[in-house]
Amino acid sequence: MTSVLFRNVEVWDASRSEPEELEVLVESGVVKDVSDSPIRSESAQVVDGRGGFLMPGLIDCHVHVTLSEVDLRKLAFIPVTMMTALAARNMRETLMRGFTTVRDCAGADKGLAMAVEAGLFQGPRIFQTGRALTQTGGHGDFRTPFENHDNSVDSNAIAPQSVIADGISEVRRAARNELRKGADFVKVMVSGGVASPTDPIDNAQYSIDELSAIVDEAAAWNTYVAAHAYTSRAAANAVESGIRTIEHGNLIDRETADLMAKNDAFLVPTLAAYDIMDKFGEELGLPKVSMEKLQVVKDAGIRAVEHCRAAGAKVGFGTDLLGDLRTHQSCSLALQAQAQTSREVLVSATRVNAEILNQSGKLGEIIPGAIADLILIDGDPLKDLGVLEHQGRNISVIMKDGKFEKCELG
Repeated sequence: MTSVLFRNVEVWDASRSEPEELEVLVESGVVKDVSDSPIRSESAQVVDGRGGFLMPGLIDCHVHVTLSEVDLRKLAFIPVTMMTALAARNMRETLMRGFTTVRDCAGADKGLAMAVEAGLFQGPRIFQTGRALTQTGGHGDFRTPFENHDNSVDSNAIAPQSVIADGISEVRRAARNELRKGADFVKVMVSGGVASPTDPIDNAQYSIDELSAIVDEAAAWNTYVAAHAYTSRAAANAVESGIRTIEHGNLIDRETADLMAKNDAFLVPTLAAYDIMDKFGEELGLPKVSMEKLQVVKDAGIRAVEHCRAAGAKVGFGTDLLGDLRTHQSCSLALQAQAQTSREVLVSATRVNAEILNQSGKLGEIIPGAIADLILIDGDPLKDLGVLEHQGRNISVIMKDGKFEKCELG
């Protein structure tokens, strides 16, 4: 039985307004004890935290570990084997930034999650949706206006991202198939997007009847639906259909935020995606049409978070960064702090995201019985979220499932 005892650490999780000097005992992959008195253990490896800031591992609730290109059209020329190799590198770098759990919102599948769990790849644990559901001409339909083939039969890196399904029977079948393959939740596209070539940002996708059918299928498997949505109209359709999380949501208004609060729906903002794509997207190949659509949403995301905060709707944390832009993942914490306090941002990236994943009490907290996902930081992110940037340079310990993924303490 492996056990680790953290001493001389300032412990923080969402239950605390400020860090407290506590000791934390980890046994067999879970937090065994948290105490303000000395913990006695004959077998534990003692880690002197040197006064560092010990908090739960970060959770990013909107990633795409397999999307290795900013210009998604290039994925059509990458085989799935190469896609997997690139994803392995991405996952390791994500973990080294202190993200011990991610929710992949299209592209990763059960096999990739199993590979991480088995230790074949070093990376965060993955909750995945498999392929997202999109209507013909929707955000997940990456065909040009002059292509008519069914992308689901392709074997390149774009194929695993989405499945085209229209009508109640087709969306039921598509949702059932992703759940059959081990999806942890269902993702559906309900508005236009930046990266897709043919759909305007402000169009609404899928009828309420289709969305309700998808929600029914997810509920039958005891899980939920996440919706890519930018506008109030699209988000309201999703929430009224029973969809649980609104991804992005940049253009929602206060009325929609009130509706989300009433229905216990979550917003998962992805603020870094727009800020970083605006700065570097063009030089990394983001097409002109996407750069133009980006201007519509890039400055609105902060207001959406403010609307939800004022309405009492729960706000999670996501990044949605593609390709080489992923190196800016941790910068999104500070961006979200333009609409929340630093503490609220960290709560979003730990306990709220754990609730989204249906992992409350297991992830995102340092309490007895929780999975031992812990990071030890040289600095106080409650005072300066910037200490979490720089590719994890200020993180001396990363523990996942009670095992050290990184330990730079003597």
